[in-house]
Amino acid sequence: QEERTVRDRNLLQVQEHEQPIVWKVKFSSGNSSQLSNQCRNSVQGKLLITDELGYICERKDLLVNGCCNIHVPSTKLYSCDSCLPNGCCSVYEYCVSCCLQPSKQHLLERFLNRAAIAFQNLFMAVEDHFELCLAKCRTSSQSVQHENTYRDPIAKYCYGEYPPELLPV
Repeated sequence: QEERTVRDRNLLQVQEHEQPIVWKVKFSSGNSSQLSNQCRNSVQGKLLITDELGYICERKDLLVNGCCNIHVPSTKLYSCDSCLPNGCCSVYEYCVSCCLQPSKQHLLERFLNRAAIAFQNLFMAVEDHFELCLAKCRTSSQSVQHENTYRDPIAKYCYGEYPPELLPV
């Protein structure tokens, strides 16, 4: 809890990003990126979860170590099932899974290089590809118009470079 409080406080301060983001996932024999065979995951999904390796699975198929069970037929890797070509998705977990595709690295690097000052505190605090995708896919002020209407009420979770198009008034 104390560590989380310190990290949250650090998000509010302007930071120099001294270390580049970690893009490559290191696989161990346990099919996890952590030496302790633990996976971080998207946590909040009621029905679906995405783990840090890019797998999306039903919550009931999440293993005790936090990783999706890859032996279940419904578990998918780097799935973009609810996503549009612009990088906006109707389901948060699909947004994270799709964003984790290695091919999305250049798109995300371009975004980070162009991030407005207002967003640098948030996006420069992420340490790896997974954390960047979690943050990028959350709805933000870029997903809304007139402060109270989604630009695209269906595909509101976006990892793409640009926000959804403005809806006609």
